[in-house]
Amino acid sequence: MRSTQEYSDKTAISLSALCLVHCLLVPSFLVFLSGYVSLSYNNELIHYGILFIAIPVSIYALVTGVRNHNSYSYLYFGLLGILTLILAVTLGAQIWGEAGEKILTTFGALLVAISHFKNYRLCREVECDSCH
Repeated sequence: MRSTQEYSDKTAISLSALCLVHCLLVPSFLVFLSGYVSLSYNNELIHYGILFIAIPVSIYALVTGVRNHNSYSYLYFGLLGILTLILAVTLGAQIWGEAGEKILTTFGALLVAISHFKNYRLCREVECDSCH
């Protein structure tokens, strides 16, 4: 049976990828569809929604990784990514403009995804009861 840490790491990686896809591809996609479909969505609500789900999942997986393997480096790396994502959503566009917000979001999502990938890989490499 797979551990909840493994599932939560995979979920956090997927949420980071979703965040990147939303940030980088959705605006272009909507421009292409604007002549065909009238879409109205609240972009900020989507940002907050993704964060609302991603933050607890990420923190749970990273803290569980620390408990299982006593390695804090991925926790700090992931928390830095989460803080960067929060900064991007709350102040990014107001301080650095839309391009700055995208850069912060991309950087934060990559930090979170990399930290969870490393956490997941560490769990797979170590033979312990808490990971398998």
